[in-house]
Amino acid sequence: MRPLPLLSILLLLLAGPRPATATEGGVSGADRAQIRSVIERQLAAFARDDGPAAFRFASPAIREYFGSADRFMHMVESDYGALRRPRSVHFDGARRSGGEVVQAVDVIGPDGTGARALYFMEREKDGRWRINGVRLAPNGQRES
Repeated sequence: MRPLPLLSILLLLLAGPRPATATEGGVSGADRAQIRSVIERQLAAFARDDGPAAFRFASPAIREYFGSADRFMHMVESDYGALRRPRSVHFDGARRSGGEVVQAVDVIGPDGTGARALYFMEREKDGRWRINGVRLAPNGQRES
């Protein structure tokens, strides 16, 4: 077997997987991973009815607006039922839009109805990402 020429090796390396710091939609791989983790952890807190934990992933402005984890959870229950205990969650791309980072997440809610959640993310002064709002819209998917 002949050894690969140096140029072929370089081309293989360049075509390989991108590092975690690669930027897509103006959001680095490291930021995308942190944003995903925040959303997943909030969804897990919703699923176990842990209002205080779920509330901690909200931005300071959201926490101030609702004032308490109980009020926050009441709003989630009444307006964002698909996020309380989704059957499935699929993360789509994150992108910068007008100075904000928006993470799209497709969910199948507990009733089998699909929805797209747009999470508006905010980086705090300490570097942590927090959820600064969610827009939920039906996406036409239905799971039986």
